[in-house]
Amino acid sequence: MGKVTGIGGIFFKCRDPKAITAWYADNLGLDTNEYGCTFEWRDMGTGQTGCTQWSPFSQASGYFDPSPREFMINYRVEDIEALVGTLKKNGVPVLDEITTHEYGKFVHILDPENNKIELWEPAP
Repeated sequence: MGKVTGIGGIFFKCRDPKAITAWYADNLGLDTNEYGCTFEWRDMGTGQTGCTQWSPFSQASGYFDPSPREFMINYRVEDIEALVGTLKKNGVPVLDEITTHEYGKFVHILDPENNKIELWEPAP
């Protein structure tokens, strides 16, 4: 069965994404780019490397829809196809089909409180 293996990203809405990104760079030293900041890390148990994305979004963004929340968490997963199959059997709302990009596979679900969750299986 597929499962969550970690946090893939933290996404949040704000009034001015460029200004908030600059504030975090200037005051907290984040190494930012046009998408926010990518934190690279190494799993101490396996030695595998990975990354976690931090990204501010415009308050007008519809990317978090249908959730009314100001944030969305991206979870790293393994075997996204098996996980989605289990979620569907459990009655979890799966909002879209799995899409594949050069950096991995994605799908979106809703939790019981209508928080949109992004699931990401990183590319090998």
